[in-house]
Amino acid sequence: MRDRIIVAIDTSDAQEAVRLAESLRDHATHLKVGSTLFLSEGPAIVGRLRGLGFEVFLDLKLHDIPHQVAGAVRELAHLGASMLTVHASGGRAMLAAAVEAAERGATDLGVPRPLVVAVTVLTSLDAAALAEVGVSARPRDQVLKLARLARSEGCDGVVCSPEETAEVRELLGPEALIVTPGVRPVWAVLGDQARVASPFEALAAGATRLVVGRPVTGADDPAAAFERIVRDPGGPLDAVCSLAERVAAFDLPILITGESGTGKELLARAV
Repeated sequence: MRDRIIVAIDTSDAQEAVRLAESLRDHATHLKVGSTLFLSEGPAIVGRLRGLGFEVFLDLKLHDIPHQVAGAVRELAHLGASMLTVHASGGRAMLAAAVEAAERGATDLGVPRPLVVAVTVLTSLDAAALAEVGVSARPRDQVLKLARLARSEGCDGVVCSPEETAEVRELLGPEALIVTPGVRPVWAVLGDQARVASPFEALAAGATRLVVGRPVTGADDPAAAFERIVRDPGGPLDAVCSLAERVAAFDLPILITGESGTGKELLARAV
């Protein structure tokens, strides 16, 4: 389970990023570097995080003319990232150029090729937001259309929200890589994500990798928050834990799924 969770290090400060990474050593295996951290600290941050033993998912969501994207992917492949993102809406030629450049860039240095993953529709966008930028299709339909395009041009997988994961899995088959952001444990706030699910729901729908950020990195103890997700990704037990936590402050008798006791007693048993 822990190898399927990618922790998003969404900060602009290298020292903070390294501090978070060090707190997650021996817990998480994959970290996500987005545009904020990459543009603030430069390519060297990838090497620093890899030096701590992590696989790095470089989530820059490249979207430009094919020549520019190919050049960028080739340079990113030199950094040793295990996975990188491009926007599927960049079109057929751009996707093909990215895949070819990843292969060439890795071959040049004799390093493993980074997986090229195509972003379909951002999890912050709903139907109304898509309509504002000229896309009349529902998010689900647009995701499936772009997933087909990404597959046809050789991308290793796609990024889609939990809401579309099951249909994308059916479309792409059992071997496809599906990276699912917008993952929130039942005890976490939604933030700015519009299409979300618990880790349990995303995995059940067919996600290969889950991206989790603020519920882990914003916690007082990131390692403990990560382990809580690993221990119970949002199934029935987690629902009991969440409810017990809410009532634990009230030392009153309650009954949950056949378990009786005070809120504090049920919480102690659950965790």
